Amino acid sequence: MSHLSPLYLLERFDVGIVQLDATRRVTAMNDLARKILPVDETQPFDVSVISFHPERSQPKVEFMLDQAAVCPVSNPPPMTMIINIPERVLLIKLTRLSNAQTKTTGYTLVFYDITDLVSGEQPPIDATDQRRRLAKIPTVSGQQVVLVDADDVVHLQSEGHYTRVITPEGNRFCNLSIGDLEARLDPSQFMRIHRSHIVNLSAIKGLAREAGRLMVKLNGNDAVPVSRTSAPDLLSRLGMSPVVSGAAKREEPL
Repeated sequence: MSHLSPLYLLERFDVGIVQLDATRRVTAMNDLARKILPVDETQPFDVSVISFHPERSQPKVEFMLDQAAVCPVSNPPPMTMIINIPERVLLIKLTRLSNAQTKTTGYTLVFYDITDLVSGEQPPIDATDQRRRLAKIPTVSGQQVVLVDADDVVHLQSEGHYTRVITPEGNRFCNLSIGDLEARLDPSQFMRIHRSHIVNLSAIKGLAREAGRLMVKLNGNDAVPVSRTSAPDLLSRLGMSPVVSGAAKREEPL
């Protein structure tokens, strides 16, 4: 199920629908949306859909709406994001509605709950973070959603509110932020070594000093910088002494 066509999604999943007016206020939603979204806590009706989301997600939602308003056909809006229900992953599609004069009359937001497709087992019941781990990362390729196995990921690179997912076969665009992914990936396998980079620890093949900065050498010959604050933890997790490694001027193969 790594390649999901729109037809497959329509056949496989129930659809959640949220209706917005021209000013982007929530006017209606179907029963599945009421079940999945925290409606009782947020009381989203007759208020801007932007306020329905946590502050860190608001720029992404606003960008989706802006893209839909400009040209929803030639510029399809971002399709995937995590909204303010931490235990779920929703695949979202947004489209603009217009009248006979092509004036915007509102928006329709359609979403699918793909949590079971991308998540692994539930975390232990006494775990501090109760969110389900991602076993697959949803990426966008044209009009398809491609699920990338977490084990195949070499590293993740932040691109603003979105993330580039790098594998040995290439890289793909993910609509989730690097912070969203960090919170959902297995911390025993992935580590954020820089504000813009998360690496798969099993993909590290060496370390080097370049211009006084610690760099991680990855499968595929990528080199990723390590922040000063992350370096001691990374070296410790690799079983290396920070003092010895800090003195090294050449690459240290693992």
